[in-house]
Amino acid sequence: MKAIFVASVGILILGLSSCTPVSPRDGNQTSQIASQTDAQTQQIVKIASSTSTATVLKLLAEAYQANNKTVKIEFVSLSQSEGAIAAVQNRIVDIAGITHRLKPEEDNGKIQYRELAKDLLTVATHSSVQGVTNLTSKDLRAIYRGEIANWKELGGPDATILVLDRPEDESAKKLLRQYYLSQEKTTSKAIILNKEGELIQTLQDTPYSIGAFSLAYSSINQLPVNRLSLNGVAPTVENFINGVYPMVRQMGLVWDKVPSAATQRFIDFIFSPAGVKVLQNNGFVPVT
Repeated sequence: MKAIFVASVGILILGLSSCTPVSPRDGNQTSQIASQTDAQTQQIVKIASSTSTATVLKLLAEAYQANNKTVKIEFVSLSQSEGAIAAVQNRIVDIAGITHRLKPEEDNGKIQYRELAKDLLTVATHSSVQGVTNLTSKDLRAIYRGEIANWKELGGPDATILVLDRPEDESAKKLLRQYYLSQEKTTSKAIILNKEGELIQTLQDTPYSIGAFSLAYSSINQLPVNRLSLNGVAPTVENFINGVYPMVRQMGLVWDKVPSAATQRFIDFIFSPAGVKVLQNNGFVPVT
């Protein structure tokens, strides 16, 4: 189990400096006291998200808090699902977002799991790669092995291909191997990025690069990248539903079997029609 680094949360104790009654004309002071009272009564739900589940959970949190002002949802960012699960087990957080089903060895009997949504992965290039819109599995394997090293070999510009990759134990790399790369060795020239957000930013900033990441994130943020078809199939929700685009990541939630009332209300919202609508509107495929 990888080490877990969780930022410490400070506790602010609010108090009044005197017992002098507030007169009606003291509007600013009245407003300040009201804000302090709201902060004291606000319930906190803490979420540990792997980098791959952060986007969907933040969207759900924003939608929920818009109509529930007495709840504050705080995020603890962890790079992998295993660390997020451990944070729930140790009651550091209330909910964990993960990208695999709960394994028997991860279940201590005190937590529960439910699948949330499917997140399509897209293979994309920097906008400088013009003329390449589709790759076959053979092409992709050759790129990741380093055998095809220049985009001109695929009908693109005369420029060296820069492969942006994830660690072997990350969900995106596992899915790339499962559906397209098999177990062949990746070129030593690939740049390994531990977090999906780092890969996305690097791909946008680096001409002639290629990498795989969340299709929903790309759509939500309208990223100026070239999303590629694979074996002639475009990465779309419709193609996944029709069974012709296979590369999707499973996203699920883990929480305590005896959650706090605030946690349970947020969980209820996530799996309600309103929560499902948030997922659908942002390119995720809800699990019903």
